[in-house]
Amino acid sequence: MISQSPDMKIAGDAPVRAPSSVPVDDAVLPFEVASLDLRGRLTRLGPALDDILTKHDYPAPVGKLLGEAIVLATLLGSALKFDGRFILQTQTDGPVSFLIVDFQSPDRLRAYARYDARRLKDGQDSGALLGKGHLAMTIDQGGDMSRYQGLVALDGGGLEDAAHEYFLRSEQIPTRVRLAVGEEWRGGDGGKHRWRAGGMLLQFLPKAPERARQADLHPGDAPEGTETHQVAEDDAWVEGQSLIGTVEDVELIDPDLSGERLLYRLFHERGVRVFTSLPLRAQCSCSREAVSAMLKSFAPKDRAEMVKDDKVVVTCEFCSSVYQFTPHEAGVEE
Repeated sequence: MISQSPDMKIAGDAPVRAPSSVPVDDAVLPFEVASLDLRGRLTRLGPALDDILTKHDYPAPVGKLLGEAIVLATLLGSALKFDGRFILQTQTDGPVSFLIVDFQSPDRLRAYARYDARRLKDGQDSGALLGKGHLAMTIDQGGDMSRYQGLVALDGGGLEDAAHEYFLRSEQIPTRVRLAVGEEWRGGDGGKHRWRAGGMLLQFLPKAPERARQADLHPGDAPEGTETHQVAEDDAWVEGQSLIGTVEDVELIDPDLSGERLLYRLFHERGVRVFTSLPLRAQCSCSREAVSAMLKSFAPKDRAEMVKDDKVVVTCEFCSSVYQFTPHEAGVEE
């Protein structure tokens, strides 16, 4: 295994070393399996995820689902090559009607979920919690640059399914994603449950584009009996899918298993290169100044209706920070 930027050419005599046994949380680890034309990223989240989820005291199923969304956002957003934002958002008719993850490159994360506690039931998986609706993934380059947005229909499947559908239809890059979220129990100070998560994204990126061809999409309203064009998958991609398919949830979230050792378990026979890890942190972008500016953008009538007990109180949905203003500070006309 080697450590180097994935954008640099790698010499044939690149340094080889044993995989580090030191686990690193709150980071994305890019990697490459050159012999199979595979590129990927591995996310491991600990304190940052726990900080985001515990601020809202979500029921366990909601916290797990939002955790999956956070992992997916880091796997996709960490690929940005510029200072910008990657926003993952769902709007559905399920018990968890709204999820949003805001990844601001290179390393800032914030997220929250809206849910109806009355509709939560034991045994609901991610697909049942989401229901039907859509997943939107937005890349915001800031300034006067245009936004790019991709939409994927959600029809009872989970976020892994939605990610696969997105890459199939929008990017047309053979891709597989694994997401895992769980709670660990740590003793000391009375003991505490802490959230952990992990995920892996694997893509087949051969130099010859014809090797990455995929079967045609379903013809939709084509006449019954219409044959779709079939394309045999490249042997290297078949092997890559088989290897990532062996990854267990416990391996992705194990606090004692380093990301490098996990990658070595999977790909050591083929040779795996790791690059410099990308740190992640939970940090909201809200501030008193930003909230004040937001209030002053409202119509005077709307600001006046916000006054309760002679003050205006605004709670950030992302981090639960509470900001209090006098009517004068909020721009309420007397």
